[in-house]
Amino acid sequence: MRRLLYVALGALLASSAGAQPAITRAELERIERPRVLAAAQRWLDEPPVTITAYRAARSAGGVHDFYSEGDYWWPDPAHPDGPYVRRDGETNPDNFVAHRDAMRRLSQIVPALVAAYELTRDARYANRAAEHLRAWFVAESTRMNPNLLYGQAIKGVATGRGIGIIDTIHLVEVAQAVRELERLGAIDAATLDGTKAWFRDYLTWITTHPYGIAERDNGNNHSAAWALQVAEFARLVGDSARVDEARRLFETKLIPDQMAPDGSFPKELARTKPYGYSLFQLDVMGTLAEVLGPAEWTFTTPDGRGMRKALAYMAPYIEDKQIWPKPPDVQYHDQWPVRQPSLLFGGRALAEPRYVALWRTLDPDPNVDEIVRNYPIRQPLLWVH
Repeated sequence: MRRLLYVALGALLASSAGAQPAITRAELERIERPRVLAAAQRWLDEPPVTITAYRAARSAGGVHDFYSEGDYWWPDPAHPDGPYVRRDGETNPDNFVAHRDAMRRLSQIVPALVAAYELTRDARYANRAAEHLRAWFVAESTRMNPNLLYGQAIKGVATGRGIGIIDTIHLVEVAQAVRELERLGAIDAATLDGTKAWFRDYLTWITTHPYGIAERDNGNNHSAAWALQVAEFARLVGDSARVDEARRLFETKLIPDQMAPDGSFPKELARTKPYGYSLFQLDVMGTLAEVLGPAEWTFTTPDGRGMRKALAYMAPYIEDKQIWPKPPDVQYHDQWPVRQPSLLFGGRALAEPRYVALWRTLDPDPNVDEIVRNYPIRQPLLWVH
């Protein structure tokens, strides 16, 4: 009943909101300034640290190759020295995570520094962000190779898998930060060109390698995360054809095949962490719509599926998790929700102030690693103009 009342109230508010923005840029700056400047000051003296600082002993690749291990794979009690076995939703604490941690650190530092530069025009922030970009994407001694051949490996099963590509979703906001530095003329040509060259090479790899094709066709949040990366990286390097490819996938596969008529994501609801996965998928799809443009927020299939439905389905459960109709997540259920960017993006695109109001009540800076890992869009100032 509460969910129905929430949806009805939203329709009434939307009809009365007209063309009024749910939040202005000036209002957003007032909200974000304290947290952004505090984070940027904290990161200002942090040196770049790339994957080359951490050798992955179990990796089949080299020092410049990103390596991660499948989250839910564990030693087989019946065969301790044999191939790992799967336990869905239960993360193995003994996995190698140093490369993921380093990339996640990059995804926290660079966007925060660039957002601080937007607010202050203090060149120290932009210059430090550029140092991190050079280390990760340009400098021969420390750069990461532009592929994910060794992502989400499984001991005794695979040296790498296509689903590892989801690890680089943390580069989406980094790419957006680069776009902002370019827009503001706050990055030197060599760093910009070298960084773009890296993203162009990686974009080619994830759209042509069999791992990338498998990830595109995965059928759940992995496909959406692939499309978001393709759209944002293509936007950075000016590849309109691949932006259009992501748009076609969004309209012809992601919305009709992954979203139910009520706006839920059945494949995420079927997991052992249905609440967290539903939030993650909503944010990935919402950010993808934001990248592709306002028309994707109002796009609907003939039977009415679209992002408006997705937000209307999930928002009541964000506001009051106690009414969530599924079992609690097997891990980290109590740590969700956080300041889900889909609420802000959707609230603005759909002229729905209630979503922005809900967004403002939520924690913007969670400190639990698993939550941060599934919350890759953290600096709205980079996205909202």
